[in-house]
Order: sequence, then C-alpha cells, then structure tokens
Amino acid sequence: MRVAVLMGGASPEREVSLASGDGIARALESRGYDVVRVDPVFGLEGWLQGGRVPHARLGAEPPSLEDLPEDAELRIANTLLQLRSQGVDVAFVALHGGTGEDGHVQAVLDMAGLPYTGSDSLASAVAMDKVTAKRLFRHEGVITPEWVLLKHRDKPADATLIGAILDRFDLPLVVKPNNQGSTVGFSLVESEEQLAPALALAWKFDDALVEPFIPGREVTVAILGGRALPVVEIIPEHGVYDYECKYTKGKSRYVAPAELPTEVAGWLQQQAEKAFVALGCRDYARVDFRLRDDNTPFCLEVNTAPGMTELSLVPKAARAAGIEFDELCDRIVQMVLERVKS
Repeated sequence: MRVAVLMGGASPEREVSLASGDGIARALESRGYDVVRVDPVFGLEGWLQGGRVPHARLGAEPPSLEDLPEDAELRIANTLLQLRSQGVDVAFVALHGGTGEDGHVQAVLDMAGLPYTGSDSLASAVAMDKVTAKRLFRHEGVITPEWVLLKHRDKPADATLIGAILDRFDLPLVVKPNNQGSTVGFSLVESEEQLAPALALAWKFDDALVEPFIPGREVTVAILGGRALPVVEIIPEHGVYDYECKYTKGKSRYVAPAELPTEVAGWLQQQAEKAFVALGCRDYARVDFRLRDDNTPFCLEVNTAPGMTELSLVPKAARAAGIEFDELCDRIVQMVLERVKS
C-alpha cells in the first residue's frame, strides 16, 4: 500500500503542514506502509525518489511565501494529477490552509481518481468559509457567536465603519480572515484604536470576520470516524491561543481530557458531532469552541485538515482515548480504504 503524504503547499500554514506531514509519514512507516513525502509545490522530482521534505521551521509568526514559485498553485494541481502514475494508492492530505483545505486539492484528487483522507471538496470548502459554516451551525442548532463580515470593498476602515462595528458589538472583539486557519491574520481587539489595524491585517488574506470575544475557556473536540474524542482544554501563556502559542513549545498547556463536569463535556461532544455532520465532513476533524463561564459552548469553526504536529490537538485527544499517534494515522487511512471498498 503506497501512501503519498501531501505536505507543505503554498498557504501561510506551510511550515505547520511540513511538520504535520513528516510526523504522519513516520507514523505510517512504522505501521508498514510504503510512504512517499510530497510537497506538491515542487512537483514529483526528488520527492518520490526517496527524498525528504525540508525540516519545518515553526516560529512565532507565519512564514514568508516569497521564495515559492509564482505558479505554485498550477504546480500543485499538476503534481496531484501525476500521483496515480507513480503507483500511489491513497493520498494523506496534510496540507493546511489555502488550496489544501478549501476544497481545491480535494477536487483535483477526485479528478485524478485518487482516494484521499478527510472531507471531500464541498465539505472542505464550506468549512473553510467561516461565515457559511456559521450559518449551517445555526440551522442545525449549534451555538456560534454573532458576527459581521466586512468585504474588501468596505475598505478603508474609516470612522464611519469603526463606529458601525462598535454600535453593534461591545469590546473586546475578534477580527480574523474569513478563510484562514492557525489564527493567521487573527487579532484580539481590546480598544477602538486597535480595530482599524486588525481589519487591515485580516484584509491582507481575505474578507474580515468580526465577532465578539467570548470570555471563558478555550476547548476543542476532535472527531474520529464521526465520533467525538475526549475534550481538550487549551491554556495559552498570554491569554489568546494565537500562532505563537500554537506552535512554540511551552507557550501553552493542554489538559486532556479537560477537567469538566460530565454533562458539560457531553454537551461539547454532542455539539461537535452536530457541527461535523452539518458541514458534511468525513473521517476526522477538529471542532474549536469557547466555553463561556456559564458552561455554554460557542462553536468557532471546524478544521477539516487539522494540525498533526507533536503539539497538535487531535493527537492529544486521541491519546486521551487510548489511541497512540501511529494507530490514529493508520485508522484514518483505513477509513479511506473502507470507503473505496463500499
């Protein structure tokens, strides 16, 4: 069984993806799979002939993408279309953000007739579009914060726009791009003066999503095969679980399973499973929440291609359920094979 682990890519989450992909590849190799590591930005040359991806350099901020080829997206599509001819049986999608998580890569793999892990192109696209996902959450009874979407054409962030936002929401606010992950472009706005720079940062990536900050605890629920794993609580060093706290050792503490009353944990798991189904996800995902002080869970988003680094939350949740990392990766591949058989 030859598995191509797709990693890297051309999104601001590139370094996270390299770290995830290498961990997945090593786990699958330990389970006896014939694994090839593929950074589709650079094509097949060097990767399917025993090459290894460069060491991921996770830092306090997302990496610059200036050194990537200008036609990176075209290269990604061309690489994926060639995987079948290289004897690949299954693609393990460890691409985070951008075309790797918004449904484009999944659509190309469908065109190539190559089975792959995770959600299909439609579910991936819906989950990546935070506002569309929030509308579906509401329709299915999943609690999510209020929001407003500010499109690029709403720029600049003048006094009229700032005033309209503050008339609708009280501070503090969360401002983030509508289609990014790993808190890329994220800002916690605690004063009126911070709002315009936060919008400008989000607009660098996409339309800006503005929602009230929910005070309370940061928790997440991983879904494996449609079933919720134990709840994990995240305790970041400086109050907000930003890019630095996610990918720098020692910047966050994790409690798995979270220390919660049984009924609260069960409610979170139920809400996570409903969110997973509402978006049409499959195989595995991670559902992020803010848990208000009165124990009301507010669903923020569903990650259809969640991080799989040593600091990542899905492996922590799986371990709390007695599933080690190599078994977790194996189970995900086996889900694909079962889907193909049926």
